[in-house]
Amino acid sequence: MALESSRTAFERTLRSVGGGVGSGLRAAMRPHPLFVREARGAHVWDLDGDRYVDYVMAWGPLVLGHGDPRVLHAVSEVAATMQVVGTGHALEYLAAEAVLEAVPHGDRLLWSNTGTEAVQVALRLARAATGRRRVLKFAKSYHGWHDTVYAGMSENGGDQPAAPGGNGQSPSVLDDLVVARFNDVQLARRILNDSVERDIAAVLIDPVMSNAGVEAPDPEFLSTLRTLCDRHGVVLIFDEVIAGFRIARGGAAEKYGVLPDLSVFGKAMAGGFTQSAVVGRAELIDQVTAGVVHAGTFNANPIALAAVEATMRALADPAVYQTLEEISSEFDVVVGGTLGSVPDRGSFNRVGSLLQYVPPGAATGLHGTGGLWTTILEGMLRRGFLFMPSGKIFLSTAHTTSDIEATADALEKLLR
Repeated sequence: MALESSRTAFERTLRSVGGGVGSGLRAAMRPHPLFVREARGAHVWDLDGDRYVDYVMAWGPLVLGHGDPRVLHAVSEVAATMQVVGTGHALEYLAAEAVLEAVPHGDRLLWSNTGTEAVQVALRLARAATGRRRVLKFAKSYHGWHDTVYAGMSENGGDQPAAPGGNGQSPSVLDDLVVARFNDVQLARRILNDSVERDIAAVLIDPVMSNAGVEAPDPEFLSTLRTLCDRHGVVLIFDEVIAGFRIARGGAAEKYGVLPDLSVFGKAMAGGFTQSAVVGRAELIDQVTAGVVHAGTFNANPIALAAVEATMRALADPAVYQTLEEISSEFDVVVGGTLGSVPDRGSFNRVGSLLQYVPPGAATGLHGTGGLWTTILEGMLRRGFLFMPSGKIFLSTAHTTSDIEATADALEKLLR
């Protein structure tokens, strides 16, 4: 793998695009960002024509792999007739019905474009419903880049003032955040028992900490949050932008048996196209007819919704999740076994088809992970295997046993 064309392309992009990448975290790729010219199934080809097994999967959306023919056919049909129209169209309800059919707590939804936008919509609905302003989130959890939630990204303590996640953020909004520890039932109970006094409108939680180690919830944690939110009039919001429709067709509600009031979906819902949604109870969603503003020129654009409907129809086949579980378990056993055969090299956390490399000491986070991952990242790229700088790994139905065996073989050679 020469990577020379990608290096040249990155140097050129730096002259016109801030940071040289479309999304900042991509710059953490080593030795430099990969530039791709083609993607099919579980593989991408770089500008030199070299092929890679892709475990990035567009940072999560591609449960069905690159270029699924069902999605591409639906999109191409609609693209030939309309793009953005600024009016209603049939796909608004067809795609919505396909999503709501899958989500156990889905009465209604609101369309948006990105996960960051949809989280803001969900919080606005919660504040309108409760008349309160503060949000309880959990340390290290990522809910988009917006000032109001991009904070508390590194704290290990709980019930502490939220620290901004980066430069240039407005400090005035941080007072709206209360930060707790994931899976700390006693701390959550103590904070939520004072919900009225603390002015807490919502609990915002990624049920599997997708960007902070892929940590699954303890059995009683989500159910305790549900009970406390009901008791104290707080809106429970699941941020399922990454996990939703990846860990189960019905998302975290199906997998863990706890129904939130609202869920935020994105990524896997649209099969590689840009779309998100806030899904949940009708009385919360319908506040948009009574003074809660929800807007966006590109919300519910026909091309994206064609992708949503086609993807959700494909995901309705139980064989999809059986395949995802089998291939993900195989990766965990085979590649994880190779990793575990060398002392102090780390391991994988796994929830469904979402995995995370965890080094000794378990230091993981949005911006990267410790241990050998930087070495693995670059070494595997040079052998034809594409991973993420953060250590997250996404599997798809397009990955095969051959891909996994080749990955394990390359990793064994690298570690040796």
